[in-house]
Amino acid sequence: MRVRILVASDVHYRLQSLDWLCEVSGDYDALVLAGDLLDVANAVPVHAQIVVLESYLTRLAELTTVLAVSGNHDLDGPGQHGEQVSRWLQRPRNGTLYTDGQSVDLDGTRFTLCPWWDGPVTRSLVEAQLSAAAADRPERWIWVYHSPPAGTPLCSDGRRSFPDHDLAAWIEQHEPDLVFCGHIHQSPWVEGGSWYGRIGSTWAFNAGHVRTRVPPHIVIDTGLDAAEWFGSGEVGRLDLRSGQPTPA
Repeated sequence: MRVRILVASDVHYRLQSLDWLCEVSGDYDALVLAGDLLDVANAVPVHAQIVVLESYLTRLAELTTVLAVSGNHDLDGPGQHGEQVSRWLQRPRNGTLYTDGQSVDLDGTRFTLCPWWDGPVTRSLVEAQLSAAAADRPERWIWVYHSPPAGTPLCSDGRRSFPDHDLAAWIEQHEPDLVFCGHIHQSPWVEGGSWYGRIGSTWAFNAGHVRTRVPPHIVIDTGLDAAEWFGSGEVGRLDLRSGQPTPA
């Protein structure tokens, strides 16, 4: 079944961008937020940011299915094993809002939402989550995971690369169809970077981040097997079947 997905990441408590997402999300079957909803460098205390983000997530979930994961800016204290976690994104949810640690099937597509991990215990929880979700995977499987995988141009900021080798290994093991990431803000615009990359048969995406009202974002149309990227006045389009860029 055809599903249209709107993907953004690294909103970083930019309320204008969250307002824009509220304006447009009703036009899509799902909204993916691939981490860093909060901004630890902001003058607003993190606990206050969380209250505001909870309100926005509730509003968005009234418009469409929302699938949100934590990034490194979203951590709010140690979990039961002493490693930093995003406790606020691990709270039980109702309705059409899904967050860290959950998997949900939407019209034949499974979304697995991976939290940011801080050490060996939380890393092992993510690994177990992926293995459990793989057991009865449907035809299409999508992961949401904040850090981009090693071996792709999504890791480059133009000067250095920040590869996630664990994610790359898990992709090689499980071969999901799509992986939505973020974290490296500059990747889509720098030499050696991109908004898309591939490991085997798996497509990975990073929309990037700039401080604009309309955040960089990606639209996936599973019926057309197409991905479109909109980033700070630039547009890109990718045919997911042929692997070739197409005119936007």
